[in-house]
Amino acid sequence: MQTEIILMQDVSGLGMQGEVVKVAEGYARNYLFPQKLAAPATPKYVRMLELEKKRKEAEARRALEQLRQEAERLSQSSCTITVEAGEDGKLFGSVTAQDIADSLAQAGFTVDKKKINLAEPIKELGLYTVEVKLYSDITVSLKVWVVQK
Repeated sequence: MQTEIILMQDVSGLGMQGEVVKVAEGYARNYLFPQKLAAPATPKYVRMLELEKKRKEAEARRALEQLRQEAERLSQSSCTITVEAGEDGKLFGSVTAQDIADSLAQAGFTVDKKKINLAEPIKELGLYTVEVKLYSDITVSLKVWVVQK
């Protein structure tokens, strides 16, 4: 005999969190319910699940809006990195994504170095435009000034 349940967590081979699936009564009663992996598909649990889904969506929208505001602030700023260089403008070493992330951290931005798209390390003085990918669809162009000490 089959019974309808709502998955409270992802269960491999059965479904993702929030899905309503049919399983054997014994499987639900003896394994899924005691492990808190599922709940009966009653109107109470369906309503609770919808409220939880709406809460998560609202939270995701707020986080995305904060990222957009952060991107706006970041796009209007620039990053200055002072390094030692020879007379011909070549650096002793190079400027990497980690150096840019550290400089941004000093300016009050928290950006992971993996999100800074730097094709190759910067090895000369000058002005560079670097892409910073904050989210899948939020990318910012950042001006990086590399100046001599």
